[in-house]
Amino acid sequence: MPRTLQTTQDGSKTLHVSSLDETYHSHHGALQEAKHVFIKNGINRLKKYEINILELGFGTGLNVLVTLDEYLKTDFCHKISYYSLEKYPLKPEEALSLEYDCFFDESTIKEAFNKIHHTDWEKLENIYREFYLQKIEDDFFNLKNMELPPVDVVYFDCFGARVQPDLWEEPLVKMVAEKMAPGGLFTTYSSKGSLQRILKGLNFEVEKLEGPKGKREMINAWKK
Repeated sequence: MPRTLQTTQDGSKTLHVSSLDETYHSHHGALQEAKHVFIKNGINRLKKYEINILELGFGTGLNVLVTLDEYLKTDFCHKISYYSLEKYPLKPEEALSLEYDCFFDESTIKEAFNKIHHTDWEKLENIYREFYLQKIEDDFFNLKNMELPPVDVVYFDCFGARVQPDLWEEPLVKMVAEKMAPGGLFTTYSSKGSLQRILKGLNFEVEKLEGPKGKREMINAWKK
């Protein structure tokens, strides 16, 4: 998939996939979107000593980076195990060309940005302290066959339904739900009515929240 660099409105970069006419992040701001959806309305809503994260998909690695940054700032979470699925991985040099490390003052984040993209796939690797990352190169629909610990929070960050509608339908969402612990949180930038109905049908409590810049609403859903 040919990809080209684009600069978003907050100064951070994203990639545009010409064959899909789709970007990896919002053109309103890649960094602000990641922090709003997956930090403010993601891990910061869980006050747990240990957190298992499942991400669909890894993409540019930005969500890992902002999660590590938040982990370093907080004292409530001792350990994070982060599992991220990606069917079409970027080459490390392509991801590093996005220069996300320039947006963080902490030297640990700058070092981690390089490490995140050079760690081996399929292995649970230590990134820093008690922050672990396992990148999994596979189709999302093979999730049902994967051995994972009970997931506390899901970062549902697939390409939009306009270009990949099957990723937003019940079969995949149900697989994700089955990997989640009771009380687990499903967070996504989307506010699709069909997704809300699917989640409610799978016994989730759905909340509509203010979306990131450029989107009126987004969804949090709690597994009962």
